[in-house]
Amino acid sequence: MRVSFSFFGVFLSFLCDPVHGNGGTIGCANKGGCEVYCSICVNITAQECYEILVNHWCNYHFVLAMDSMNSTDWCSLEKVKSAYNNFTMCTETVADCLLVPWPNRFVEQKFVDIHATYFHDCPTEALRDPPPSIILALVMTPICLIPVMVVLVVFKTKNGDRRS
Repeated sequence: MRVSFSFFGVFLSFLCDPVHGNGGTIGCANKGGCEVYCSICVNITAQECYEILVNHWCNYHFVLAMDSMNSTDWCSLEKVKSAYNNFTMCTETVADCLLVPWPNRFVEQKFVDIHATYFHDCPTEALRDPPPSIILALVMTPICLIPVMVVLVVFKTKNGDRRS
């Protein structure tokens, strides 16, 4: 049984190999709305189609949404959240329809570019170490409890008291 699955896997990888197969031309998921995405790109690979759709559809709508805001609002999560979520959902939906893995290198780079363009000036709340007194208390508490627990275990076993 394993041999047949192995053969089937090798056969599928052989078909999708750009040298032997069709180079990953468009496959379309059987979901509502996917026909629109799949019909746009003909005779190109699914990844190329994905990049075209993300650049010219998802990114276009994200840029429109961001440009409609004041640049001072770009650092407000409440104001950017909707556009950012719509962009994320768009890239994921297109990837699902074209049967392209998500996330992938292209979409990750797209998010890096978006952050470099729109969010590079946003202040970040840096995490600081707690005061030394807190650190000392958190470190010393378990250190002091270990010998106490050892003494209790030894005392209980030495007296032959098996009750808890």
